[in-house]
This record gives sequence, C-alpha cells and structure tokens, in this order.
Amino acid sequence: MSRSRAPALRVQRAYGPTVEGEALVSVEGFSPRYDLDRWSGLISRPGHALEGHNIRDKILITPSAKGGIAAGWAFYDIKHKGIAPKAFVFGVTNPVMVQGAVFAGITITEGWSRKPYGAIRTGDIVRVDTRRKRIDVIKKA
Repeated sequence: MSRSRAPALRVQRAYGPTVEGEALVSVEGFSPRYDLDRWSGLISRPGHALEGHNIRDKILITPSAKGGIAAGWAFYDIKHKGIAPKAFVFGVTNPVMVQGAVFAGITITEGWSRKPYGAIRTGDIVRVDTRRKRIDVIKKA
C-alpha cells in the first residue's frame, strides 16, 4: 500500500505496538466480562452482533467498551490465557479499559475520525499504526 493512500480510519489516541491482523468489526459495544467466554475467546452473549466469533488474534473494532473496574483486569486475564485480540479499536472507551489494555500489553485505540463501517469489514487484514494514529486496510477480505 502506498503511503499517499488515505487511511481507512484515523484515531485520536493510541497505545501499544503497531500490529496487523484480521479485522473483527461490530456495530455493538464490547464487554470482556459479559459478552466474552474468557476460556475460549468466543463472543458468547446471546444476541450480540458478534455472537459465535472468536476475538483471539483479531483486531476488534467496536464502537464502545462496556464495563468498569472488573472489566479492566479481564484484559490481563485473556492475554494470560492466550485468547486476547491483537488490538482493541474503540470509538469510545474509559480509563479503566485503557489501563487494563496497557497492563496486559494489548494495543488499544480510541476516537474515530469517522465510523469504520464500509471502509473496514470483518475479514479484512488491517494494520493498527499507533505511532501514526491510523488504521489501514492491507488486504480486503
């Protein structure tokens, strides 16, 4: 991909290493405590937009992080178990989730320049460039 090409998405804040992986895109927020089976990595809450999908090694793109203090430690738990995503790309998050991702060593971003739907789809291979604060599609699904 050329450097002159516009990114699929710009983000306001980003932390962690630059990572590449398969996008898992949701129109619904994400809670590591209530939406996720923390033993398998499957989105297990009945009716969730990503029900049945596994977050392991994915780039999870979701409009919001849901949860509080206990949800933050869940990021460390899933990283320790080897079922964490490569990155969380949130539209909106909260300090507890950021702290949990940083502690766990999971790349995290927040604040979209625009909604990603259409530009990025589940199955696309994307790069989360934390230094440049951008998400680029490397390969379409």
